[in-house]
This record gives sequence, C-alpha cells and structure tokens, in this order.
Amino acid sequence: MSATGEELGRRLREGELTAAPAVLNLVESRAPAHRDETAALLHAVSPAALGGEAPAHVVGVTGPPGAGKSSLLSHLVAAWRARGRSVAVLAVDPSSKRSGGALLADRARIVVDPRDDNVFIRSMAAGGRLGGLAPATRAAAHALAAAFDVVVIETVGVGQSETEVAEVADSVAVVVQPGGGDVLQFLKSGIMEIPDVLVVTKADLGPVALRARRDLSAALRSLGVKETKVVAVSSLAPPSGVQELVDALDEHRGGLDIPARRLAARRASALADFVAEHGDRGLRAIGGRRAALKLLDAQDAALDVPALQRALEAQATA
Repeated sequence: MSATGEELGRRLREGELTAAPAVLNLVESRAPAHRDETAALLHAVSPAALGGEAPAHVVGVTGPPGAGKSSLLSHLVAAWRARGRSVAVLAVDPSSKRSGGALLADRARIVVDPRDDNVFIRSMAAGGRLGGLAPATRAAAHALAAAFDVVVIETVGVGQSETEVAEVADSVAVVVQPGGGDVLQFLKSGIMEIPDVLVVTKADLGPVALRARRDLSAALRSLGVKETKVVAVSSLAPPSGVQELVDALDEHRGGLDIPARRLAARRASALADFVAEHGDRGLRAIGGRRAALKLLDAQDAALDVPALQRALEAQATA
C-alpha cells in the first residue's frame, strides 16, 4: 500500500528527503481519491504543523528557451551542495497532449552526481498552460520546502511563467543571454519588477555580455528599482559568477518578511488552483478576482492551500 498524504507529510517534517519521489507521484496523480491525500499532505506541512514557515529557500528560475538555464542550474546545484544544502529542482516543461506528462525532461540536461541523495530533480508538466505553473507544481514546492534547504522551480519564460513563479517563490532569478535579442525583448516585456536577481549568461562573450549587463542595470535605474541585482555568469569551465549569484539570492531572502511572503504564496496558489479546476465561471460565481482576493485576505493566516481553496468553493456555491 502506498504511503498516505499524512505519512508523507510526517516524513518531510522529519527531514526524510527520500520521501520526495512519492510526494511528486501523489501531487501529480489525476486519481480523484488522491486529491484528499494531497490535501492531507499539504496540511501536514502547513505552518501550523511545522510550528512556523517551512525552512527552505524557494527559488524561481525563469527565462526564454536557450538562455542557459539548465547549465546554470547544474552549477547552482553544485554551489549549494558545496555549502552543505540539500536541493530539490522542479523543472517545468511543456505538456504532452497525449499523456499530460512533461515533454522535454529538463532533469536530463541538469548535470548532478547521481549518487548524491541530497539532490532531487523532477520534470513536471505545465498542465497545458503555456509557461504557467500547474497546481501539482505549486503543491510540490509547498511540500518539499518542509524538508529541503533549497527548492528550485525552473520554468520556460513564456506566457504567465514569470508572474506565476513570482507568486510561489521567495526569490526569483530571471535569466537572459546577451547578443540574441533576449535583453531587448526583456526590456520590452514589462516584467522588470518581477526578478529579484537578473542573470546574464555567457559572460565569457566579453563586451557583448558587459553591454547586456549595463543595459539591464540602466533599465532598472530608470524604473527606480534599486534592490534588484544584475549578475553575469559563465558556465564554461571553470564557471564564473555562480557564487556571486548564490550570495545575491541569499541576501535577497535575508531581507524578506518570510511569513508575509509565504502567506501571499498560499493565497495565490489557492486562487490559481480554484481557477484551474472551476474556470472563469467559478471565478464569476465568487464575484471576480478582486472579490476572491478579498475573501482570501479575510481567512485565517494559518490555513493551508486546500483549506483556502475550499473557502473559495464554499463562496462560489453559496
């Protein structure tokens, strides 16, 4: 018999990293009975059960295809492990229309030591939402944060991925590459307020990378954004800039009000899960997005995501 959601939550609370594969199998299951088990899992790793917020640093890594995210993550994971931190990576891929599963299998492109039990990498399907986060990804991130030191959500930077990963993560790193139009596209996209750290890859290109870093820094200054750091990295051996990036992410997290950030993440996840299940019709039954957010803001701060979603469902059927 497979482990229940409550049992998996207990194992995560006790720091048992080997529970991660079973956790992902549960949250990705489409079986109706597993919805209750997933709810039990999330309740078992809620702040009420943990005695506070989950200890992990939840990091979002997003950027356009080909920007070098997988190579960067290979070096980031190695840097975190060198600092004694356990790491879980959820690589969000486009979904197969036939199976609903992940297509690209990003975990195959992230190089790690297969014998290292303190690293867990899993490709997850986007659930048919271009660049977005499926409810299973949000649930997995909330759950694994109870056991791992770092939980990474990697997404392809298209569609709603930047906005949605920012709703879940403590810190967001947006990756762009120089010389290929990524920087210009990023400047035009209107998402300059989303990244907590901007990462320019392929710093080994020299003047081209330096120009990209200057352009991004100038754009941030023009918007009055002083907190966002721009870090240039290179994945060529030996890699450069990776330690600076880890330090920048740590510095960002150190300045956060984690309880407030996580509370906002749970409420955003509850609303996203509700819309994924009930669609725009369900949202209209509540009175629209603004009314839904007002309802969520009135809920107890200790409630987990499924409980918040049930509050929305109760209002929709009232």
